[in-house]
Amino acid sequence: MVKPALIDHRPWLLAGVTAAIAYYFLQDNQADGGWAMGGVWLMLLKGAGVGFLALYAWRRSGGADGLILVIALALSAAADMVLVIDFQAGGALFALSHIAATILYLRNRRANASVSQKLLGAALLIAAPVLSYALSGDPMIALYGVLLGAMAAAAWTSRFPRYRVGIGAVLFVISDWLIFSRFGAFNLEPLPELLIWPLYFAGQFLIATGVVQTLRGEHPAK
Repeated sequence: MVKPALIDHRPWLLAGVTAAIAYYFLQDNQADGGWAMGGVWLMLLKGAGVGFLALYAWRRSGGADGLILVIALALSAAADMVLVIDFQAGGALFALSHIAATILYLRNRRANASVSQKLLGAALLIAAPVLSYALSGDPMIALYGVLLGAMAAAAWTSRFPRYRVGIGAVLFVISDWLIFSRFGAFNLEPLPELLIWPLYFAGQFLIATGVVQTLRGEHPAK
């Protein structure tokens, strides 16, 4: 049973990582005129990274929680692609993804969260919108930051592995903060150019594998 599982499911993770790495390097080559790849294909490659994680979650998890995870990842993959065309539309899809993820985490709240865990969750809930506004100067981005912070706080205080799902959510937040810094008075270059995509995909990877790991224990036949 172990070998078929590896053959049937782990390639989705490998495909996601491969697509994410390829996009990271090809986006720079295209910008420099050094790669003849069309913009549509590059956009599809960008969406494929988290898209393959959604396929992995669909194949490896079960029940309502597994479905919600797949929806959250699929919305993020769609947002990755739409963001290339329309920033606001992509942001709206990410907002929907955060809502889905928050629902998932709230359905799986940690029964006996420690005081430190609760405090850090509260800190994420407050810091996400505050720093989003401080970096961007945009009230709409601050409103998005409320959903971002709710997602991260709920992830950190959920029953899922904190050092995978919780850390993954924090990486997601930091990646967004680097994006928002491009719109405000704080020039953080070259950090946004170098770190936005790696932090974002690493966060999504940790979230997907961490949630699936927990759900697999409850739906081992999936």
